[in-house]
Amino acid sequence: MKGHIRERSRGHWAIILDQRDPATGERKRKWHSFTGTKRDAQTECARLISEMKSGACIEPSKVTLKEFLDRWLNHIKPNVSPRTHERYEQIATKNIAPLLGAKALAKLQPIDISEGYAKALQTGRRDGKGGLSPRTVHHMHRVLYSALAQAERWKLTGRNPAALLEKRDRPKIERKPVSTIDAATTATVFDAARERRLFIPLVLATLCGLRRGEITALRWKSVDLDNGQLAVVASTEQTDAGAIREKEAKSGRARTVALPSLAVEELRRWRVLQGQELLKLGVRADDGWHVVTQADGSPLQPRSLTHVMSDFLDHWGVTLHGLRHSHASHMLAAKVHPKVVQERLGHSSIAITMDIYSHLMPNMQSEAAAAVDVVLRAAIKKPDDVG
Repeated sequence: MKGHIRERSRGHWAIILDQRDPATGERKRKWHSFTGTKRDAQTECARLISEMKSGACIEPSKVTLKEFLDRWLNHIKPNVSPRTHERYEQIATKNIAPLLGAKALAKLQPIDISEGYAKALQTGRRDGKGGLSPRTVHHMHRVLYSALAQAERWKLTGRNPAALLEKRDRPKIERKPVSTIDAATTATVFDAARERRLFIPLVLATLCGLRRGEITALRWKSVDLDNGQLAVVASTEQTDAGAIREKEAKSGRARTVALPSLAVEELRRWRVLQGQELLKLGVRADDGWHVVTQADGSPLQPRSLTHVMSDFLDHWGVTLHGLRHSHASHMLAAKVHPKVVQERLGHSSIAITMDIYSHLMPNMQSEAAAAVDVVLRAAIKKPDDVG
């Protein structure tokens, strides 16, 4: 197997691979187009030779989108969490591949993708009972965009066709308001849950704004009751296969959450009760134990927490995640600055906080308008006073 490169025009190369048919001994040539520097073209030529020798080479012009997605999923597997990879794989194999998988990767056009999204919205359900939700199709776009961006970096496509879609051609999702509960209802929920094991998760979600995975990952070593604060340093995730793993906090950023005195009181009370439970099992509690556990002291699985909380909270029309939103709404109603809300909830930017909770701040514009009015009226009035 031999190969060389030939410049066609500035920055455009032909990679010519020479090989012999093992059956006939006849010499064959394969041509590949490449865009880049001479050094990059030489590197690509060496890579193709190596792949062809190992039998792993597929001609770019013949690679289908489905074949490429399989290759891309293997490529990203070491770099994402198991749950993320599982979700990408589901979307790629069950949603994207049936619609666009037979298309040649090199010939995939924005119109193909746009028509694929339209079909998914109309008839995309695998059970044949209608279309997929706009949110699911939006996730399809994000996965396809990422995959095709890698294809572009690998020089398998000229440009990312998903990136060429205009905004109006991409799936649009309507943000549904999340149900929340006010302070009075929160007090009622607390009273009903006080003697249940789900009470502490309620406290952590409603008074501290913790996510589900952050609640199940929280350990006593991260809780400082003397100084009234806890550190969110990890989160628990669960795959469809049931595997549980602890990972770093969302966005890779740990955060410190100040505890209301009510939360401190309840956590102190629970730590004593938990210690008594463990002693009955012949175990001495230490700071390494999870704050939220099952009766036998084992960690609580994220989905188990969701199921238990859903059954209990259904009476009030709110979910576990809705309690986190309730915490945000309580803060904003008390005129806490959105920057503080962002830091407390662990959003990566204040823009995310404002986007999610802007509807909870109806008075901000009126207050801003009133402030501007006062300033301008004072400025307008001054010349009259002088005269």
